[in-house]
Amino acid sequence: MTAYVRPALSLVLLMTVVTGALYPLAVTGIAQVAFPEQANGSLVRDDRGQVRGSALIAQEFKGDGWFQSRPSAGAYVTVASGASNLAPSNPALADRVRTDASQQYQAQQGPVPQALLTTSGSGLDPHLPPEAIAYQLPRVAAARQVSEERLQVLVNDATLRPLVGPPVVNVLALNQALERLAPSH
Repeated sequence: MTAYVRPALSLVLLMTVVTGALYPLAVTGIAQVAFPEQANGSLVRDDRGQVRGSALIAQEFKGDGWFQSRPSAGAYVTVASGASNLAPSNPALADRVRTDASQQYQAQQGPVPQALLTTSGSGLDPHLPPEAIAYQLPRVAAARQVSEERLQVLVNDATLRPLVGPPVVNVLALNQALERLAPSH
């Protein structure tokens, strides 16, 4: 029996060391050397060097003077990352979307873009399509007392055009540029 147990335990111990310690340390070391910014969370800092968030994780912005992020099923908390898993036929989902739509609706703008009403699969997507940002432009311009044309320049500068996929705007980066242009009161 020891002829079977000893090699099995040795293999379990060896694989525990390799997969539980050596491999994670190697991957972490390579990531720190090759991609230090991403390996450390893609942190976004303000002009004073304080961390304001991550370029990879959405956060909530309150008030008319800010561009709003896509809704989060997990209240923008990374521990609860994930979709709400509410089916399209679920009344709770319909109620939430209806409430969000009524809060953001602007008659002169038409219907609220879908990206401002639906959560992403992770619940933490930091990007919005430019159309969703454009919908918010008049509200933010009025609250900040800045021309829409001036804000459109910020939006254009913050628009990312990936190699694959449609253009997107990182809401945190846009709001940081907005704060530098016209600080909130």
